[in-house]
Amino acid sequence: MLNMTLKKITKIIVVGTALLFLTSCSKTDNAASGSTQTPAVAAQQTYHWKLVTSWPKNFPGLGVAPERLATWVKEMSGGRLQVKVYGAGELVPALEVFDAVSRGTAEMGHSGAYYWKGKAPEAQFFSSVPFGLNAQEMNAWLHYGGGLELWQEVYEPFGLIPLAGGNSGVQMAGWFNKEINSIEDIKGLKMRIPGLGGEVMTRLGALTENLPGGEIFTALQTGRIDATEWVGPYNDLAFGLNKAAKFYYYPGWHEPGTTMELTVNKKSFDALPKDLQTILTVAARAVNQDMLDEYTAKNNAALKQLMENSDIQLRPLPTDVLEKLKEVSDQVVLELSETNPNAKRIYKSFNEFRSNVIDYHKISEQAFINARQTP
Repeated sequence: MLNMTLKKITKIIVVGTALLFLTSCSKTDNAASGSTQTPAVAAQQTYHWKLVTSWPKNFPGLGVAPERLATWVKEMSGGRLQVKVYGAGELVPALEVFDAVSRGTAEMGHSGAYYWKGKAPEAQFFSSVPFGLNAQEMNAWLHYGGGLELWQEVYEPFGLIPLAGGNSGVQMAGWFNKEINSIEDIKGLKMRIPGLGGEVMTRLGALTENLPGGEIFTALQTGRIDATEWVGPYNDLAFGLNKAAKFYYYPGWHEPGTTMELTVNKKSFDALPKDLQTILTVAARAVNQDMLDEYTAKNNAALKQLMENSDIQLRPLPTDVLEKLKEVSDQVVLELSETNPNAKRIYKSFNEFRSNVIDYHKISEQAFINARQTP
């Protein structure tokens, strides 16, 4: 009898010790991740996040992407992570997304990295580089060429985690109320164009400025600007830019594959359970590809609709103009690489990847497109 009692007591002590050990490990793991909750409690909690954007609410492509992200995250998490999306100006101005997420006003943002060149000039490498990488190549560099890790290093001091959140593909050179027949026609041109492309145009004599998307039509219609780049037919039609200018130039030398960014407040991300972190990350990858699919499908039909207006003239930029744009672009990007050690490392990675992918695409993508056009 005594022997049985001792066995029971011993069993209780062993089980109790094991439970204490597991509880201790659980608390340690949560402390390491910045959370004081046990996994069981965290798994039951519902998180309500805000996502601010630089785009009008539900704007085709750009504005719809964060809405899709919110829907997918809610469904995949069983409602445990719910994200409310705010369009430009609803919670913060269009060009204050970066600061809002950095300081925690919102947990997430959707915008473009080239808007933050005043905070981190090297951030522009992660949006689009003139004559740089197209959408397929940008995705490859970011996710398999070390680009995303470099991007994360740039944003770390701001308490942000960047993720690719969409791509527009090759854009258009833009809408102009003046013909561009030579490089001289750029001098004195008042144009809305952000990022490195804007710097290139400035050096060629244009008067450039950055405007939020919602202000472009009025500026072009009233003559505040003579020209603007936006995205491409799908989005340009949505803004009615064809009603404010008649010359539609291509190709989008300045934005050959523009990556949109999803920024996440790091403290908020670290406070999520591991499964919700994974859901959010995977949803971002899905949105990144989904946006490119949408633009690829919609741009052609939108261009045909734009061309139904006989006053619109679709024109290629003259070869000599493109050659000069490339020459100055190379100078601008090289100078950017010399601004700080981060920029130098990013430029090296970006440039090496571009050289390698150009070599391969000569005998793959480019060769196929040329062959497809053969009568």
